[in-house]
Amino acid sequence: MSTPTEPKATRSLSARIAARAGGGVMRVFLVLVALFWIMPTIGLFLSSLRAPEDIAATGWWRVFTAPSELTFSNYQRLLDNSTITGSLLNTVMITVPSTVLVVVIGSLAGYAFAWLDFPGRDWWFLLVVGLLVVPVQVALIPVSELFGTIGIFETTLGVVLFHTAFGLPFAIFLLRNFFAEIPRELLEAARLDGAGEIRLFTRVVMPLGGPAIASLGIFQFLWVWNDMLVALIFAGSDSPPITVALQQQVRQFGNNIDVLAPGAFVSMVIPLAVFFAFQRQFVSGVMAGAVK
Repeated sequence: MSTPTEPKATRSLSARIAARAGGGVMRVFLVLVALFWIMPTIGLFLSSLRAPEDIAATGWWRVFTAPSELTFSNYQRLLDNSTITGSLLNTVMITVPSTVLVVVIGSLAGYAFAWLDFPGRDWWFLLVVGLLVVPVQVALIPVSELFGTIGIFETTLGVVLFHTAFGLPFAIFLLRNFFAEIPRELLEAARLDGAGEIRLFTRVVMPLGGPAIASLGIFQFLWVWNDMLVALIFAGSDSPPITVALQQQVRQFGNNIDVLAPGAFVSMVIPLAVFFAFQRQFVSGVMAGAVK
């Protein structure tokens, strides 16, 4: 009876060793992938801390053997560059309203499509879903003509309205599907307690939909902040966002890496900070969507 159990025990031990080895190898592999993924960010950050002549002479990895090359003078030049600092403010003035409008309007429309009965509700929702496949490039010329007619072409308002319009179909689709999973009994109980639609939306639906709303806000913020195509066409030349301002710096001076490197790093750090600030809500929203 002892003979059959020995191979079983041996197999069990080998399986445990293989599992542990596999887990260790996987962890090492994931760490290497993560390091490879963030290497450009590290290089950009270290380049932003080096003098222009050092950047032109050697690669950014030299700082590991010559840390005395690190300096914050580039960031001082960045703060003295009114074009870059002004473009950061313009980017905030474009991104924040575009995100807030999409979240607010998308939440209201998503609730309406999920729980309110009105004529043609399903057909209107299908129209919204159909707008998801419309590429931004198709609308650039007609929207430019429309904005020019009403006098908001090359203005911050025009950029905000464009981003809001193209962000709403996805927002409505996402939030409608999330709100539709709320138990009907919960809403009916709130109505029996005398809650109207506005109070039901603000006190019941919005708190339950917090993770999905946070995920939507992060997606919209990152898309608008990193956009260059829409800003290049619709933003005014006197109020460009950071993506356009950096592109103009390259076009005008070409080799002013002492301004471009810190400017690019700052423009990247801000959306990263927003993502990590709402990381918990983002993960909750993604997991809730996966479960549903």
